[in-house]
Amino acid sequence: MPASSPRENRAAETAAIKRLKPGAPGTKRLVERFGDALLCVRYRHDPLRNCCLTTVEPIIEERPEKPEKTAWIRIAYSETELRLRVKEAGGTWHPDRKLWLVPLKKIKALKLETRMVRDA
Repeated sequence: MPASSPRENRAAETAAIKRLKPGAPGTKRLVERFGDALLCVRYRHDPLRNCCLTTVEPIIEERPEKPEKTAWIRIAYSETELRLRVKEAGGTWHPDRKLWLVPLKKIKALKLETRMVRDA
């Protein structure tokens, strides 16, 4: 493991005094420098050197989230307890299809793979 720099150690031992959003008083200079990439500005107190440190949190990458994989499952109307468990797991009832749309991870966790409908 590489040795950490003195600056990293110093920042880890400081206490945040303020956390400001871009555009708040005290952030103008940094907004000009970082633009839309600026997420927040923190002012920290370094007790060892008795000084104030200014840190920024920039956005370095933006990408769309991958959609969660879902599948259709069939649950009989009389299976009230199972319907409640599926609903709590994030399932959505679609009355036009008379099927539940449930995240695939939840289907596996609830062991409902046999109830999956292939051609819905």
